[in-house]
Amino acid sequence: MTLSDKRVAFLVANEGIEQAELTEPWKAVTEAGARATLVSLEGGKAQAFNHLDKADTFDVDVTVDKADVDDFDLLVLPGGVANPDQLRTDAKAVAFARAFFDAGKPVGVICHGPWTLVEADVVRDRTITSWPSVQTDIRNAGGSWVDEEVVVCENGPNILISSRKPDDLKAFNDALVNRSGLA
Repeated sequence: MTLSDKRVAFLVANEGIEQAELTEPWKAVTEAGARATLVSLEGGKAQAFNHLDKADTFDVDVTVDKADVDDFDLLVLPGGVANPDQLRTDAKAVAFARAFFDAGKPVGVICHGPWTLVEADVVRDRTITSWPSVQTDIRNAGGSWVDEEVVVCENGPNILISSRKPDDLKAFNDALVNRSGLA
């Protein structure tokens, strides 16, 4: 399989995505030669934000109920507060995220994104970082939370790459490309 055969799913809600946490990793994986796909709860557009201010909209490529984990090599869960809060209440989105772990595929998550992984019950016995307000949820789900720029956890058959915030995107993107099998 060549890099151009690698596919990356970016799972987002249709509103509330932190724009930089979508666009910067998207750019990193596509520059590495992978094909990125925007997976969302509904078709149409996904509204990004720069913190609390509306930013750009992005075309949804496929809805989560039609997305097949077998078609992807990596999952990325961008943050923003509203984005993962919506995803964690959608059974299909939670099942889609969990399926990457069940298949032993790498997952990248940033900021509040771990909320979806907590709901999917896949953080137990893993070391992960996030936006600080998510640490209690991670600990309550059996994970070990650390305050670091990027954490690569290889507990189990897959790799979990996590980061705290937009300021950490360079380190997150480097780990995403170099530790997930894209490079």
